[in-house]
Amino acid sequence: MTTKRKVEIFSANCPACQDTIDLVQDLACSSCEIEIHDMNDDAVSTRADELGIKSVPSIVVDGRLLDCCQRGPTTEELEKAGIGSP
Repeated sequence: MTTKRKVEIFSANCPACQDTIDLVQDLACSSCEIEIHDMNDDAVSTRADELGIKSVPSIVVDGRLLDCCQRGPTTEELEKAGIGSP
């Protein structure tokens, strides 16, 4: 008996998010249980905060945010790019 792998995709219903949804669905096997969460839902947004999601699309597998999805923009990166400076 195979254990199901819970794959959650946090999406804002944008084209980039859809590309990620398509990629995950293409790669998924019979052991993958995929759930797509709409970040426009307050409950989903709250859960995303609890998981440490900083940007979308983000993927959580069995309750763990994937490394590729763990960081969003930082103050330092934005300032280095000139944001906030005349």
